[in-house]
Amino acid sequence: MRTPQYDMNIFKDRRTELARRMRGAVLILASNPHVIRNNDVHYPYRQDSNFFYLTGFEESDSIFIFRPGLQPETVMFVQPKDPLRETWDGFLYGPEATKNLFGIEEVYTIDKFEEMLPKLVKDTERLLYSLFWNTEVDKAILKTVQNVAVSRSRSNKGNLAIEDSRVVLGEMRIKKSAAELNFMRNACKASSEAHVEVMKACKPGINERALHGVFMRAIMERGAAREGYGSIVASGASATTLHYTFNDQPCKDGDILLIDAGGEFNYYTADITRSYPVNGKFSPAQKRVYGKILDVQKKLVAAVKPNETRENIQKKAIDGLVDIMMDENLLRGAKADIIEKKSFLKYYMHGVGHWLGLDVHDAGLTEIGGEPRPLEEGVCLTIEPGLYIPFDDQDAPKELRGFGVRIEDNILVTATGHENFTSLCPKEIDELEAVIGK
Repeated sequence: MRTPQYDMNIFKDRRTELARRMRGAVLILASNPHVIRNNDVHYPYRQDSNFFYLTGFEESDSIFIFRPGLQPETVMFVQPKDPLRETWDGFLYGPEATKNLFGIEEVYTIDKFEEMLPKLVKDTERLLYSLFWNTEVDKAILKTVQNVAVSRSRSNKGNLAIEDSRVVLGEMRIKKSAAELNFMRNACKASSEAHVEVMKACKPGINERALHGVFMRAIMERGAAREGYGSIVASGASATTLHYTFNDQPCKDGDILLIDAGGEFNYYTADITRSYPVNGKFSPAQKRVYGKILDVQKKLVAAVKPNETRENIQKKAIDGLVDIMMDENLLRGAKADIIEKKSFLKYYMHGVGHWLGLDVHDAGLTEIGGEPRPLEEGVCLTIEPGLYIPFDDQDAPKELRGFGVRIEDNILVTATGHENFTSLCPKEIDELEAVIGK
């Protein structure tokens, strides 16, 4: 017998707030499906973030319907109790326990969904549902919409409109509650300490995969259920590939290691990147360029405060990184022309950061009314400038070819400024050299 690991009042309060925002609509959420890895082996299961956000329920093959103002308001369809299957695959809550333990008013087995759906949506004009994520549920919903259209054809009431549920849920999720911030602090603390363990283990000859394993063990020892995304453990020229995930090469003496990895704690993830020499000692060129990037990164972190925008911080990132590119003879010409023509994209091609929370690239609009969204208290984001010089770039000085550095921290916007959740993770040159390989 399993019991919920979370306070159900958290999810009830979220549904109360969502009811205020839904304006008479009915919400339908489908759980993530299991995905085959190979033959009869599945990838490890992780619940859909929005589904978990409103219910705390972690089983697959489940559907949640929320009907504010109607009875029942909360309805769930779940897998049935099956002792034989549970012997093989583990515990299932079933309808009765789901109803009692998760505070859902009516719970049915999943095979009843298509039959009951028309009754549950007939008294609304709008459905909040994200199409194209679960094709089987899509079919049932579109069939119901068609049937409702036929039944309303003589009443002139119009058809059911389908709106993307991610918009309204994203606007709830972007500002974190006190409980969510504690989860994120735990994720960031565990991940920062795990990065230090990787630094200690790093040495010439060790394989990237081994360092990935050090990180995984360290986050799980500290309570993380899993990594929040596929970790990037990239040494040498591989660090110039933004989403390198092979993680299978030996780390060579003289190379820089870039590791982008974060643990997930109670569904909330950290997202930290550190870059440092495999042998524990920056070369003069590495030290010079890394120091310049670090200086830009610290200035960008300091800029995070209410009413600032990610767009403006991005402009500051480009301004500072272009200075480095010009100083290091990577780009030549007038700075204004380089920025206007976006020549810098050759060496810096991504955004300075993103929202962070239940997803590593978390929910929430980036623009409001066509304008960049001002930062607000309770919003979490990453700040991660970088510089990536291809190993075969004939225009770059030889000592910098194959040089990739990104420095990423996780930042909370506070009422008066910001809090750096990942300040425990070393990034100063002397701090790194004191711990790498030790």
